[in-house]
Amino acid sequence: MKAKVSTLAAAAAILCHASAVAAESDIALPTVTVNGSANDSGLGLARQNATGSRLGLSIEETPASIEALDTDTIRARGDLRVKDAITRTTGLTDTSSPGNGISYSARGFNGNSSVAMLENGQRLLVGSGTATYPSDPWGYEYIEVLRGPGSIVYGSGTTGATINAVRKAPQRAATFEALAGFGGGRALRGGIGGTGALGEKGAFRIDAFADRSDGFIDRGEARRGKILGSAAFELAPALDLSLQLDHSEQKPQRYFGTPLVNGRIAGELRGQNYNVGDALIKYVDDKAVARLDWRASPSLAISNELAYLKARRNWHNVETYSYDPATGLVKRSSYIAIQHDQEHAGNRLEARWNGSGHRAVAGWEVATINFTHTNNSPYGGTSSVALTGFAPGVFSSPDPFRPNFKTDTVTNALYVEDAYELAEHWLLLAGLRHDRYRVTRTSLLGAAGFTSTLNSNAARLGLTWKLAPGTSLYGQVSTGSDPIGSLLSMNVASSQYKLTTSRQVEAGIKQSLAQGKAEWTAALYRISKDDILTRDPANPAQSIQGGSQTSQGAELTASAELAHGWRLDANAAYTDAAFDQLLEAGNVSRAGKRPSNVPKISANAWLGYRSEAWRAGAGLRYVGKRYIDNSNVQALPAYTTLDAALGWNVNRKLQVQLNLRNLADKLYATTSYGSSQYLLGDRRHAELTAQWQF
Repeated sequence: MKAKVSTLAAAAAILCHASAVAAESDIALPTVTVNGSANDSGLGLARQNATGSRLGLSIEETPASIEALDTDTIRARGDLRVKDAITRTTGLTDTSSPGNGISYSARGFNGNSSVAMLENGQRLLVGSGTATYPSDPWGYEYIEVLRGPGSIVYGSGTTGATINAVRKAPQRAATFEALAGFGGGRALRGGIGGTGALGEKGAFRIDAFADRSDGFIDRGEARRGKILGSAAFELAPALDLSLQLDHSEQKPQRYFGTPLVNGRIAGELRGQNYNVGDALIKYVDDKAVARLDWRASPSLAISNELAYLKARRNWHNVETYSYDPATGLVKRSSYIAIQHDQEHAGNRLEARWNGSGHRAVAGWEVATINFTHTNNSPYGGTSSVALTGFAPGVFSSPDPFRPNFKTDTVTNALYVEDAYELAEHWLLLAGLRHDRYRVTRTSLLGAAGFTSTLNSNAARLGLTWKLAPGTSLYGQVSTGSDPIGSLLSMNVASSQYKLTTSRQVEAGIKQSLAQGKAEWTAALYRISKDDILTRDPANPAQSIQGGSQTSQGAELTASAELAHGWRLDANAAYTDAAFDQLLEAGNVSRAGKRPSNVPKISANAWLGYRSEAWRAGAGLRYVGKRYIDNSNVQALPAYTTLDAALGWNVNRKLQVQLNLRNLADKLYATTSYGSSQYLLGDRRHAELTAQWQF
């Protein structure tokens, strides 16, 4: 923690000095387009989006379901983690665990292979189902969610949704902001950020953040820290260079859930942690990006973006717990030690055209990903402890910890997208994309390796009709693809599989009323996914592709100014998801069953008030019943939580805010970790933050 505090202090000194220099300069950098602002309210249908298309279309113009959250809205609701903010959007539910890092369910599809997490349009391919970055909203301008297949824009693996966190951009006008806070679970947090001039034609931005919490369980210590740096330069009147360099370290809560007692969630065990005393979870992420933009003509722009991403992850835990009613003890198993080393180097060359009724983009993406998996498979070892008052013990496995395998993956993608104004009120959006993956696996234990090549084609055709000022109807058909498991950790068995395919039909309406004081959207969709894994009817011991799943539903999102200073934001999603064809062990059919981690109904509401000196708000979050497996026998109960926030503008530069979480102290499970243990949500607590802006 001392190192993180030192990082914050050093960054603050740099920002203060640079801001002073910037204040003396009156040379302006060319205009930088920022999608959204801290003053936006409502759904922002008229503003551009960076996630639903690469053409700079507004949310209203884009024939797809898109939702955006600016940082001011996130802060006003007291959401200090990215997943808290995202799960207030329509139909997104949290399925995160220490094993998958950050994970969501959307439109009937779950996990990091079906719901992609990006930063500024860059995605680190998922290794063994785990995604870890970004985890907190500090340093970001806004977060967008595109629901449904997004393969045209961001490639394979986005059947459920695509989430894109967009960074705050460097500006020559000097600004500085800082955050300090403390709260329940012995939480402490601090952040600084600022921007200013670099020389005569450049600008920089630095954001740093660190927090810690002892959580609400025994030995629940969590630590995070990051520093984000970016710079922009005008090299020539039509040539710009932008650079980005980031470092993030996380030690999440070493908590894998609470065992069920006689089939129930035991409130008396809410504070217990059944992991060992020397448990470890650590994520380290590094990122570097260089982007060159050339305005070749008033209609043509060409860019080249080179990115390097590195992820290192370590787990050293006892992860499975089950209560034995005969002995009254908790049996612990799965002594798991895993290490991921992942490097990703990629390049995106893109050309954009804007003229003669067409806005078009074409690009080529190429990347190489090296992934090494070290573990102690088959993860043996067992122990038993009392329900309470036990010594946690230490990690001890009979299996050696050693490098297991590595994969080298080369990806290539070509894409084209075009928005054509058919008539004054009609916009046709069409796109095509081809992806090719070449995966080579090498066993580090002497087993046979392989090379596998996968291909996918995706298309989107959408039409937006501006029925009246502020009112648009749209429809679209689109296709996408997901890998079976993770491409980077593909094994010999899965090397014979092709990518799954998905098809979506969607229609909806977007409307702005009373000069933007009220906005709402509604969507109906149907998604079919084929080639999922199922058992071979002729050989139940063997898995083959041939299963299928269908998801259909309705979504409603609304924001309205009820009176001066009062605004209500609300959304609801109905998801009817089921397997059409699926055989599991013993050739048991799961046709008609709902996939795991998919609630039929989810909803959010937030009522907020703002005046010159005060802001306040309260919100409800509802997540319906979710089954934990495909048999639909065991389910996580539905839950509703209540949050609130109260902020005071002490002066123009300082704001103090009290955030109240889970006011009713609801005992609930966010997700399961096997059939015998559930991960429980945080208990009731308060957080006090202060934010300065200069």
